[in-house]
Amino acid sequence: MKPDRLSSRLSLSVAVLGLLLVALLSALAYFSLSRQLDGIAEQSLKDKLQQVRHSLREVAIRPEVGSQTHNIRDLIQGHDSLSLTLYDDSSPPKELMSVGLMQAPLQPDAAIPAEGIAFHYWQDEQGKALLTASQLFQRKDGSRIRALLTLDRASDQALLRAYIESTLIALPFVLALIAAGAWWIAHRGLISLNQFRTIAERVSTDDLSHRLPVENLPQELRELANGINFMFHRLDGGVQQLSQFSDDLAHELRSPISNLIGKAQVTLSRERPPEEYKRVLENCTEELGRVTRIISDMLFLAHVSHPAALVPFERLRLHEEAEKVAELFSLMAEDKQVTLKLSGQATISGDRLMVQRAISNLLSNAITHSPAGSNIDITLSTRAANVTLAVSNQGAGIAAEHLPKLFERFYRVDNGRSRADSGTGLGLAIVRSIMSLHRGQVSVSSNLDATTVFTLHFPLPQPDAEHGKNRGHE
Repeated sequence: MKPDRLSSRLSLSVAVLGLLLVALLSALAYFSLSRQLDGIAEQSLKDKLQQVRHSLREVAIRPEVGSQTHNIRDLIQGHDSLSLTLYDDSSPPKELMSVGLMQAPLQPDAAIPAEGIAFHYWQDEQGKALLTASQLFQRKDGSRIRALLTLDRASDQALLRAYIESTLIALPFVLALIAAGAWWIAHRGLISLNQFRTIAERVSTDDLSHRLPVENLPQELRELANGINFMFHRLDGGVQQLSQFSDDLAHELRSPISNLIGKAQVTLSRERPPEEYKRVLENCTEELGRVTRIISDMLFLAHVSHPAALVPFERLRLHEEAEKVAELFSLMAEDKQVTLKLSGQATISGDRLMVQRAISNLLSNAITHSPAGSNIDITLSTRAANVTLAVSNQGAGIAAEHLPKLFERFYRVDNGRSRADSGTGLGLAIVRSIMSLHRGQVSVSSNLDATTVFTLHFPLPQPDAEHGKNRGHE
């Protein structure tokens, strides 16, 4: 079962890793020490065989003259861990001399090289570790002597056992120290997360102003804190926008509903002729129509503004779509004595109904605010960066301070004029949302008592932007 605390998990993981590393280092140290002891033992036997070789040059070894070998015996006697056995070159070999308690078994001729020394690691019947060095000595008379020098390695084995015992005794203390150090480091490294918890406890829909301090944080936590702060910033903006939108919506719906209630109360306050009831019902129908348009526009705006509003795009000839919209508004323009002029050719990738909705909103505003006898120009153009559709009209113009706010929901430059034309204040906000869905934008420029131009900027269609392939908000 895994511990619940992250610091405990990290400490346990580091402790296990420390155990593996200590075990690996201990094994490597044991292997290195064993190899070093083997090398020392082999070198000591080499040196001793050199002394034996030198002594053999000075004596004539025969079975009947063993007294002449006292120099060789002096080399071995006094060293309890050494034994020497000499054989002649007869077949089968005959033992010439043996010094020491340990007698190594005679190896076949193939095991003893003509030049150099052969080493043989073995154990006796008691399980004692031994090392035998074998060498052939060539004498001046042409005869050969086999020398087997054996070393008792009990001291080396005792040293290795002592190393293992000391390692096993020290291992728990080392692991405890590693675990304690890992816990302290993990606890200290994760203490910054307490700030995350504190801020998270304070955040609510009523207060999204709290931010995580990023000073003195590790790089990983600093990046996480920046991401969370950016999330709080977006949530705060969204909540404020939703709150403002709710206030604006309540304000917009309050006026027609208040008008309906007021007219109904006044009408019902006393008996009236049927013609007056009819007139009041007609007025109420107009107000209800206004409420219906507000709700419809809000539903459409919520649809196109939602991040998941994925709609299939198709290749559109913008001239044809603008021409269809202009035909729909031809009667309205004729009533206002306004002339509609369309010019230019362009192709875009988008949703047909939404593009027509954006053009119709701009064209409706242009006709509403154009003086009689004026022209409204709809100009299409293709540039290196994008495709544009510009709707320009003459009129009173819009003051510069209003331009940045024109595309906000329910924003009106002239509340009285907008009330008169029954606008909802959502037309330009819908245009901006439609253009955002098409990865484009809408802009406006205006001069007082001159020309006002609203421009839709569409991205250039991709070569593979066929029907149903491209989608909004990818």
